[in-house]
Amino acid sequence: MSDLTASPQTVPQDSGTDAENRPIFVQEDRILGIAKSTWPGILAPIIIGIFALGFWEWIVQYRQIPHYVLPGPWLIAKTLVADWGTLSGSLWITLRITFAALIAAVTVGVALAIVFTQSKWLEMSLFPYAVILQVTPVVSIAPLIIIWVGDINLSLLICAWIVAFFPILSNTILGLNSADHNLVNLFQLYKANRWQTLRYLRLPAAMPYFLGGLKISGGLALIGAVVAEFVAGSGGNASGLAYRILESGYQLRIPRMFAALIMISVTGIAIFLLTSWISHVFLRKWHESAIKREN
Repeated sequence: MSDLTASPQTVPQDSGTDAENRPIFVQEDRILGIAKSTWPGILAPIIIGIFALGFWEWIVQYRQIPHYVLPGPWLIAKTLVADWGTLSGSLWITLRITFAALIAAVTVGVALAIVFTQSKWLEMSLFPYAVILQVTPVVSIAPLIIIWVGDINLSLLICAWIVAFFPILSNTILGLNSADHNLVNLFQLYKANRWQTLRYLRLPAAMPYFLGGLKISGGLALIGAVVAEFVAGSGGNASGLAYRILESGYQLRIPRMFAALIMISVTGIAIFLLTSWISHVFLRKWHESAIKREN
């Protein structure tokens, strides 16, 4: 009976809003500033990588494989430290070309996407040439670009831009055209001009698509830069990590070749993580793909 006669709880008065009906989100525990649910996704790849490297080292030692055939991870790590001065300078060259090409791809790709969505005639006239540029293997036209341009750094930039440009263009066009047609009609009803419709409706709608293209283009810019450096290095022009890989192969310095390959791989992972973080920052407040939910 005592349960039924408990002191009444204070019921908040209705303020006339939906504040009482808002969902309550549980504050997740954090370890070292990182959400608890995020740690499995971080630790699992690290643990698998450690086991893979350990197995690799064991195979090399057990089979006594010569270092000029397959060096072990420990020898590669020592080579990376010993040759850091040379490799880090080449890495800086590759990074400069990669990020310059990515910035150029974003600038030109977004600008053309906006122009194409404003004029269907221009899109039908020029977009096929963008497709042709994308499907043409850059390794086949890189020698011509190097000969025509003359400047090796500008040639490498153009080659990397060609590879990274198309995902930005196509994804942004898709995003600009994906704005809700009911909202487009509403903007037309209220006499909004093209600039207002673009700024307040189409560009926000295109943001997730653009950021998806940015993630793809970040890796492609690095691939384009490395491929162009291979072509330039084959012609005797020293530039970037790809040239160091060629040089190490000619000199049978295989541990140094692997060290340069690892630097390229780590750089690609870092670029992907950076672009993923940028996407999260821009989308976490409003887009369904980035909003964290209880379930």
